[in-house]
Amino acid sequence: MRLLRRVWHAVVLVGVCALGAVAGDWPQWRGPNRDAVWNETGILERFPTNGLKVRWRQPVSWGYSSPIIAEGRVFVTDADLTKPPGKERIHCFEETTGKPLWTYVYDVKYPEWAFVAGQNGGPCATPIAEGGKLYVIGANGHVHCFDAKKGTVLWEKDLWKEYQMREWICRASPLIERDFLILFAGAKPGACVMALDKKTGKEIWKALDESVSNSSPLVINAGGKRQLIVWTDDSLTSLNPITGETYWREAMGTSNNDAIPTPVFQENRLLNAERPAASVLWPESRAAAKRTLSNTSTPLLQGNYVFSVKSGGVEVLRLSQRRNRQADLADEHGDGSQEWRKRPHCGEWRWCVPVYRQRRFNSGTARP
Repeated sequence: MRLLRRVWHAVVLVGVCALGAVAGDWPQWRGPNRDAVWNETGILERFPTNGLKVRWRQPVSWGYSSPIIAEGRVFVTDADLTKPPGKERIHCFEETTGKPLWTYVYDVKYPEWAFVAGQNGGPCATPIAEGGKLYVIGANGHVHCFDAKKGTVLWEKDLWKEYQMREWICRASPLIERDFLILFAGAKPGACVMALDKKTGKEIWKALDESVSNSSPLVINAGGKRQLIVWTDDSLTSLNPITGETYWREAMGTSNNDAIPTPVFQENRLLNAERPAASVLWPESRAAAKRTLSNTSTPLLQGNYVFSVKSGGVEVLRLSQRRNRQADLADEHGDGSQEWRKRPHCGEWRWCVPVYRQRRFNSGTARP
C-alpha cells in the first residue's frame, strides 16, 4: 500500500483565529481529546476571499504524519531519502515565527520502493506531546522520548531489534494513558499493541497476535470502564489500557488499505460500546456495506449526524432513529442546502481529518 505523501513539502502556519485570539495546543493526533473538536474562541466566521494569511513557512521532506502544537512549539517528522540508507528526522519550530529550534536525525532502513520518485516513504505516526516531553515512533519502530524544549533524548527503544516486525509497519499514532505510552506497532509475538512506561520506555504489557492496521487507537469511557479501542486487520477490540486485558472483541476482517480511519466515539456510540462488551447495532447484515463513509478519512460524529469526506466530496449522514440500524442521507443540517450535504466531485484526493467547531465543519483537499 502507498499512502498519500505530504504534498506541500512545507510546514505552514496560517491564521484562522481573529486578531487577539489565544490559540490552544493541538498536542496529538486529532487534537487534545483525539476527537477532532476544536475549542477555540474568536475564530474567523469565514475564510477571506484571497485565502488565509500565511504567517510562516518552513521546508520539510517526505512524510505522512501531522504536525502538532504544544507549549509554543510546532513538531513534525519527515524523512531524508536522498540515498539509502534513509534518515528519519524530528523538527521543532517556534510556533509564532517558524524559527527552527532543533532537529534530531537518525538512520533508518527503508524498503527500496521508498526511494523511488513518486513513491517516497516517510514516518507516518503523528507525535504526541505531554508534560514537556515529546514522544515519537518512526516507521520501523524507533521510539524516542525527547525533552520537548531542548531536543535531548531522554530514552529510546528500538522495537525492530526487540521484536519481529515488518518494514515500514508502524503507521498508527501513539497515545498516552496515565503513565503509559501506548503503541499500535504490529510487533510479534503477541505484541500488536503494547504499553511502555512513558518515563523509561520499559514494556509494561503487550497484547493481540493480530495484523496491525493503519488506524490509530483511542481510549474511551464506556460501561464504567476506560477502554482502549483498537482496530486491527482482524477485529475491533476493546482492551484494558492499564493491563492489556481484553474486554470484548468483534471479529471484523479488513484490508490493510481500508483500516485507516480512527474509530469514532460519542455518547456510547462506537459501533456500540455501552459496557465492557459490545454488540453491532448496524448494519444488520455482515455483507459488504453498500455505502462506504471513507476508507482513509476519519468521519466526524456530532449528535445524530456523521460527516464524511471522500473523493466524491463532503457527505452528511443522519443516523436513523430506529436504534441506529442504518445511516440515511440527512434531509438538512445547518442551512440544509444540497451543496452542504454533498459537494460535487472535484477530481481530487481527500485524505484530510475533518474538524468541528461552533456548528462548523472544516475539511481540506490534497492534490496528487
